[in-house]
Amino acid sequence: MIPMGVFVLVWTGYNFPLDKINTGMIALSVVTVFFSSFLRIQLPRTKIHLTISDALVFLSMLIYGSETAIVLAALESLFTSLNFRNKGITIKPKTICLNIAIAAVTTFATAIALKLLFAVPVETVESLGNSQFALTLTAMALCQFLVNSICVSIFISIKSEKSLWEVWNEYCLNALVIYAAGAGFAGVSVKALHQIDMVLFAVVIGFASLLFMTYRRYVDDVKQTAAKAEQAERERAEQAEKHVEELQHHIAEQEKTSEALRESRERFRHAAYHDTLTDLPNRNKFIETLQFQIEKAKHNPQYRFAVLFLDLNRFKTINESLGHSVGDQLILHVAHRLMNLVGKKDLVARFSGDEFAIILTKISGAEDAAQFAELIKQKISSPFTIEGRQIFTSVSIGIAFGNALYKQAEDVLRDADIAMYHAKESKHTYEIFNPTMHARAVTLLQLETDLRHAIERNELIVYYQPIIDLKNMQLRGFEALMRWSHPQRGIVPPNEFIPVSEETGLIIPMTLWILRESCEQLVKWQQRNPLNGLLMISVNLSGKHFARPDLVQQVKQILDETKINPKCVKLELTESAVMDNAETAIEMLKQLRALGVQLSIDDFGTGYSSLSYLHRFPIDMLKVDRSFVSTMEEGTENGEIVRTIISLAKTLKLNVVAEGIESIHQLHQLRVLGCEYGQGFLFSRPIPSHEIDKILDDRNRWQRILPESNLNFMNQGDEISLLHLSQ
Repeated sequence: MIPMGVFVLVWTGYNFPLDKINTGMIALSVVTVFFSSFLRIQLPRTKIHLTISDALVFLSMLIYGSETAIVLAALESLFTSLNFRNKGITIKPKTICLNIAIAAVTTFATAIALKLLFAVPVETVESLGNSQFALTLTAMALCQFLVNSICVSIFISIKSEKSLWEVWNEYCLNALVIYAAGAGFAGVSVKALHQIDMVLFAVVIGFASLLFMTYRRYVDDVKQTAAKAEQAERERAEQAEKHVEELQHHIAEQEKTSEALRESRERFRHAAYHDTLTDLPNRNKFIETLQFQIEKAKHNPQYRFAVLFLDLNRFKTINESLGHSVGDQLILHVAHRLMNLVGKKDLVARFSGDEFAIILTKISGAEDAAQFAELIKQKISSPFTIEGRQIFTSVSIGIAFGNALYKQAEDVLRDADIAMYHAKESKHTYEIFNPTMHARAVTLLQLETDLRHAIERNELIVYYQPIIDLKNMQLRGFEALMRWSHPQRGIVPPNEFIPVSEETGLIIPMTLWILRESCEQLVKWQQRNPLNGLLMISVNLSGKHFARPDLVQQVKQILDETKINPKCVKLELTESAVMDNAETAIEMLKQLRALGVQLSIDDFGTGYSSLSYLHRFPIDMLKVDRSFVSTMEEGTENGEIVRTIISLAKTLKLNVVAEGIESIHQLHQLRVLGCEYGQGFLFSRPIPSHEIDKILDDRNRWQRILPESNLNFMNQGDEISLLHLSQ
């Protein structure tokens, strides 16, 4: 076909009538090649596309001859194929060439057939009578249809391996209407051009174009509506078919499903009452069994049982250091050992994490439960071998004895849990519950609740304890200490509420509050008298703060808002706070130091500071714990400890503050050892801010201690009362 098409195009180019080229031909060529492919509509519910391209080719053949029609047909086929490729439709170059060849050969064959049938040039057939002209148009449409459809059918038949007749009947027969419509439109247009002037013809063409666009829009709407209806119908059919299949499947599998449900019900019940890791009974099963034991005790007052609540020590460390898989295996090993310890009528359950609970039945008294707890201790303390590694752990046990007085199983379990926490606090293997433990737990809970309200109601107040320069016995600054003015209990000692605030996290907002309050107060004292400009304020930082990345920003914000000189602020940190995560603490201390504040290690000597880290901490001062200072006079050991701390501080070029100075003898010893600063009851107890004014008005009051103290030390011993100093 391609060689034939090449031959036709070469023949056409050789015989092309150049004298017929005019404005009308050029306009017709442009419309035919570049626009006719866009002017196409699909008839609703058919595969037939009506296009103006065939009509324009026929029109060019009737007006300008077969050569012009062949060229326009070939160019229109080329442009249409390239347009489809631009839209993403895959068309091979060979297929494009085949389309061009078929268009050229078909038009050429039509022109030859008309010439043979009517023995006149094609462009002169309009001069024939109406009947002959209609017959010519019919022959033109039939010839174009037959040649084109046969060529296309042969191509598709070879490609799809279908018979020529099947392809022609399925794909090509309906196309006859396209060529008939095109020939009819061309004939009418030719007659119109000869009988009507051009202006009227242009108006008719414009009106026809408007009708065409309107009809095309209507056809597109019909197609979209039909497509939506078909899609909806298809979806409904699919859903109906799916429902039928599901119903059939349900009916067919109903018996099998019922059996599976019965089996799964048992599995679900087992899962609801057993731990997934160890397959031990879980909390639900334990509570149910425990409630049964309580009911049994109500019917038999002589019946006694015990509940043991167990918690593994250091399990979190093992989990985090060795991984959760090792932690899970450790739990499995512990569960296995516990199962081997209990009797058939006893119950071992795992609650969550590293918590286990045991119900011991038929015990005679506390001694039986205590012996069993010791047995658990021995078994659990033996090393566990996991992945070739020996792992050691221990257990804390709380014991509560069940009796008829209990109404709910949760109450017995609660008491065993309270006893377990007492065992942890006291570092004992086990503790047996007594009512005072519950009362203490309730008290602590109430204390926590009151403490939260205290922050909201501004019940916290700041007390200040003077810090004295031991060289000249003058005031150096104050340590800010938190006190709680409870509306019912009065002043609550810090050793009662500080541990609770540490455990609940309330210490963080409380510390920020006292830092702000003390900074604002110091600024007021400094503004009151220029002599107070060098005074310092010391505030304790909790170790909880070092787990918060915004600590430095919060301190900076307080310094900026209170407009205090950062050099007048000293932050005190305990050894444990900086040593728990030394590297992180060092980085955070450097950032705090960059703000201009001073840093001090509080209670030095009571923790576990490593000298390899101590010299790396950007600190300014060490604070000797009161436990060493208060016992300096009892023997040489604690005195040597204080001496060592002061010597270490001097080696590291740090200042030393001794706290807890209560006697003249202690003061003398510290001065002899070269301790720079001190605080304690010898100088003043912690007092509220309004009483500090008396101290600021008499800044040299402590210089009078030394002459008197020497005399008192020589004649009366080394104790001197606070009342005597105040007088």
